[in-house]
Amino acid sequence: MNKFENIKNHLLNHQYTWLITGVAGFIGSNLLESLLKLNQRVVGLDNFATGYKKNIAYALEQLPEKQQHNFQFHEGDIRNLQDCQTVIKGVDYVLHQAALGSIPRSINNPLATNDTNVNGFLNMLLTSKNNNVKRFVYASSSSVYGDSQNLPKVEDIIGKQLSPYASSKYANEIYATAFANSYPITTIGLRYFNVFGARQDFKGAYAAVIPTWVSSFLDEKDIYINGDGETSRDFCYIKNVIQANILAATATDKTALNTVYNIAAGDRTTLNDLFLMIRNGLNKPNDKKPIYRDFRPGDIRHSLADISKASKLLGYQPTHSVSTGLTEALSWYKKHHGENQ
Repeated sequence: MNKFENIKNHLLNHQYTWLITGVAGFIGSNLLESLLKLNQRVVGLDNFATGYKKNIAYALEQLPEKQQHNFQFHEGDIRNLQDCQTVIKGVDYVLHQAALGSIPRSINNPLATNDTNVNGFLNMLLTSKNNNVKRFVYASSSSVYGDSQNLPKVEDIIGKQLSPYASSKYANEIYATAFANSYPITTIGLRYFNVFGARQDFKGAYAAVIPTWVSSFLDEKDIYINGDGETSRDFCYIKNVIQANILAATATDKTALNTVYNIAAGDRTTLNDLFLMIRNGLNKPNDKKPIYRDFRPGDIRHSLADISKASKLLGYQPTHSVSTGLTEALSWYKKHHGENQ
């Protein structure tokens, strides 16, 4: 039995209170469902800026009534200190997922990105410290590596950030380190690499590449690739991210605390290969080809995570590769495609 299975067995018999910020989002709602299935109490906070009520409803629908009653939702905003103070009371673990994602969005509106991702983050970190939470786990991003050419990406070697979004996530890491050095609080940052899976947004200007392409395939629309298609990413299935959050929150080894970890599959896939995987997975004809266009500003060329640090210190063992994750995700995407979120 691996470490994650041991932790899940422990949680099934020991109930704690978890706060998930951004609980109506793609990642937040998946964390909600997983924790409730483990008989945990969950407090959720969201302002529905990028999340959907439907995500919460779908997560709860999967559960028996007793577990549903372990969830308490607050509509509020991490930019409002009072909202943060309201939801933090009695919380053991914080999983801070709330943020304005998307590199293009941050380039178009850096003030909004900073307000949520930095000011909101600081509000949540401060209230967590003031209420003596056991652990503050937060979503960082592979974008902090910026223009670093090193492959695979190792946590201690980063470059210059290429977007306001990347800078905001790096600021989170700096603040977390400063708080850990200044106050009795322990933090762990998780640098997510291109997460995908159930309840990911299909629509909008800032939808991620996998649901965007699946939607285009199903609607028989053109599919665009930024650049020549040889750009590569380390795509990480949502179940790997859930595992990482729970392991980070419950880690007891002092050497594992107050640091950051790459959370990914540890493998990279080119956009050209991803296109073929999705096309084949949806059984679309081979004559369906992508349309190539200019590279997108702020994007890095290649991304591949070294996950050995998370494996060694947290016991992280990804259960899904991009191909096995896609097999699960495509069935959900097909079932829910066309729904009005």
